[in-house]
This record gives sequence, structure tokens and C-alpha cells, in this order.
Amino acid sequence: MAAGTAELELFVRESLGRGMSREATAAALASAGWSPEQVRDALSAYAEVDFPVPVPKPRPYLSAREAFLYLVLFATLYLTAWHLGSLLFDLVNRAFPDPADPAYMWSAGARSMRWSVASLVIAFPVFVFVARHLSHELQRNPVKRLSAVRRWLTYLTLFLAATVLIGDLITLVYNLLGGELSVRFLLKVLVVAIIAGTVFGWYLVDLRREEKEA
Repeated sequence: MAAGTAELELFVRESLGRGMSREATAAALASAGWSPEQVRDALSAYAEVDFPVPVPKPRPYLSAREAFLYLVLFATLYLTAWHLGSLLFDLVNRAFPDPADPAYMWSAGARSMRWSVASLVIAFPVFVFVARHLSHELQRNPVKRLSAVRRWLTYLTLFLAATVLIGDLITLVYNLLGGELSVRFLLKVLVVAIIAGTVFGWYLVDLRREEKEA
């Protein structure tokens, strides 16, 4: 696979270097069986500038610092989402207590709320700080948007958010079919849907924007 990619890059470089247009190069590669994505990626590696030889675009590289920042960013995002949901669940439990065991719910809910508040007080500001820092770096150097660790963690986040949304809907339908819909249950379903949906929508729009700018 690596050898094939190297041959593709070599062909594109030589084709452009001999004055062939991008359209003609793409057509030749397509007729040879290369996929549109492979052709587009190979051609996008060279800038569309008026110069006798192909001018390569800068390529992103993975640094330990970059990996650290993105790992902190997404770890604090997950912590924030989890504990925000936990806190809202506890508030729902207090607003609509379980008549079967109100004393236990009150004591357990108080401990859970303390953990959630403590986590949000630390994790959310760290998330905002790191997100703003990385946003400024991307504005100064847009090529970093192609960072492999950034894209992998973004797609992982989309996968997790989509999984949570699907599970949330399955739980809703299951209880609906069983006739076990209560205000307390519906509020919890809504909490999960809003948190997971917000995360999914935000990062999906971000990826779509990158694809349009690419």
C-alpha cells in the first residue's frame, strides 16, 4: 500500500512537472483505477501556483506536544459531558424523587452532585483554555487542521456521541413499548440527547467545514 502511494505521488509530480493539467492527470489516474479520493489527495499535495516545477504544500507532522494537547482537550470534554449529565440526572432525581427509597436517593445524590460539581469546576475551564489555545494555533497555521491525532480523536468522539444517541433512542422506544414513560425518565432521556447531540453536531460541522476548505 505504501509503495502504491509512493508511485502515485511520483506520477503526479512528474505529470505536473511536464506541464500536464490537473484535469488531465486526474483523468489518467481515474482510467487506471485510482479512486477519486486518492487522486484528490495526491493532487492536493501540490500548490496551484505558476511555477515551472510542482510546488509541494506543507504537510502536518505529529509532535508529542500536539498529541498531549489534543488528548487533554478530548479527555476534559468527556469528563465535562459525563459529569454534566450526572449532575442533571441528580437534579432530576431531586425534583422527581423515587417514592420507594427517598432517603437513599437523597444521600447518594448529594455525594454524586459534589463529585460532579468538583469535576466540572476543574475539567470545564481546562477544556475551554486548551480549546482556545488550539484554535489560535489553527488560525496561525491552518495546515494543522490535518493533524492525524486531531482527526482520529474527532472521529472517535463522533462515534461515541452517535453510540450514546442510538442507545438513548433505543431506551426511549423500549420504555415506550412497555408503557413505562414517566416525567423523570423523559427528562433523563432529554438530557442525554442534548449533551450527546451537541457534541456530535459541533464536531460534525467542524469536519464538514474542513472538507469544504480543503
